[in-house]
Amino acid sequence: MGDRTREATRVEKLLEDASIKLSVVVSNITGASARAMLTALVEGETDPHAMADLAYSNLRNKKPQLAESLIGRFDDHHRLLVGGMLQRLAQVEASLKAADAQIAEQITPWQHQFELLQTIPGVGLKTAQVFIAETGADMSQFHSPAHLAAWAGLAPAVHESAGKSWSMGTRRGNKWLASMLVESAHSAARMKNTYLAAQYRQLAARRGAKRAAVAVAHSILVSGYWMLERDEPYRDLGPDWFTPRSRPGGPDPQTGRPTRTPRPHRQPRPSRLTQHRHPGQHPRRPRNRLSQDPPGCRPELPRARLRELTGQ
Repeated sequence: MGDRTREATRVEKLLEDASIKLSVVVSNITGASARAMLTALVEGETDPHAMADLAYSNLRNKKPQLAESLIGRFDDHHRLLVGGMLQRLAQVEASLKAADAQIAEQITPWQHQFELLQTIPGVGLKTAQVFIAETGADMSQFHSPAHLAAWAGLAPAVHESAGKSWSMGTRRGNKWLASMLVESAHSAARMKNTYLAAQYRQLAARRGAKRAAVAVAHSILVSGYWMLERDEPYRDLGPDWFTPRSRPGGPDPQTGRPTRTPRPHRQPRPSRLTQHRHPGQHPRRPRNRLSQDPPGCRPELPRARLRELTGQ
């Protein structure tokens, strides 16, 4: 997959050098429509409208934009380089196709587990294959879901020294499984009406998109652990799992679990000036009366001090 991405990037940069802006109109530079237009360019076609007619499906609605994007300075050395890149792309895709066929044949003994994992939102063909290839679909070798998450590198890393602990992000683990699960987390986040999408939105608003993706990947990994351990498909908790329940204390209609009672709001404490000991008593006065008296209001002086001041 990396070789294919690198060759596609080289093709796009070379087209930019020739002032051909095909990637502005076409989302996938290695798709069928773009491949047909590039092949025509390599073969010596110079009419942009004729090359725009090679588009397929919905891309035919953008013929004027395609014809405009294909106008540039595509010289002989561009044809030579792009032709070689297209050949290498074809070779890489043929190798990937052969590898996919071999993987599909080798994963046949775990076909049941393979189908179970694909019931998780966001988990597709590649992620399920990597999950089985890296873990062996045998959860008995892991003591708990936390053990599996730590082994995969989706658990927090903690550095402890002299009785003090510091968070160090995620720990090192199986980079192949972790990267595929994070990619599946991004796919699950774009879905609607699912628990994983609601979890991603809630965490992304507070902690950021990257931390939310790792958290969702951790949830996918834990779900896969229990699904393979119990031999059961994925059961979605619903998008309203993180919202307060309409019936506090009653069972959830989806899972049957008791709902969480919302925490009551605490009332603000009354201030010292308005707090009464019992009905009918005046409010408490602050200790420093001089600092709390309104302007123009002075406290009464003792009688002896008042006589000294007045000379009586």
